[in-house]
Amino acid sequence: MIIVTSPEIKGKNISRTIGLVRGSTIRARHIGKDIMAGLRGMVGGEITEYTKMMAEAREQALQRMIEDAQGKGANAIICMRFDTAMVMQNAAETIAYGTGVVLE
Repeated sequence: MIIVTSPEIKGKNISRTIGLVRGSTIRARHIGKDIMAGLRGMVGGEITEYTKMMAEAREQALQRMIEDAQGKGANAIICMRFDTAMVMQNAAETIAYGTGVVLE
C-alpha cells in the first residue's frame, strides 16, 4: 500500500477515487507511567513513556486506516494525515485519515 501526504503520487495515475479512509485508537494513560512522567518532569528531558505510547497509537491507527482502505478496494492513500484529540481526562484519540484511491 502506497501512502503519501501529497495529493498525487509522482509517476502514478489515479484511475479512481474511493474516498475517505480512516483508522483510530483511543489510549488512556497508566498511573505507573504518570508517576514516571512526573519524576521526569522535575528533572527535565523527554518523557519516553508517553513518546512510546503515542508512537504505538499512531502505528495502530495507521494499520486500521490501511485495513479500511483495502476493504474499500483502494491500493493507495493520498493526502494522509494524523490528528490527536483529548476524548476525556487521561484519554486521547489518535486518528489516521486520507483519501483512498486506485492506481493504474
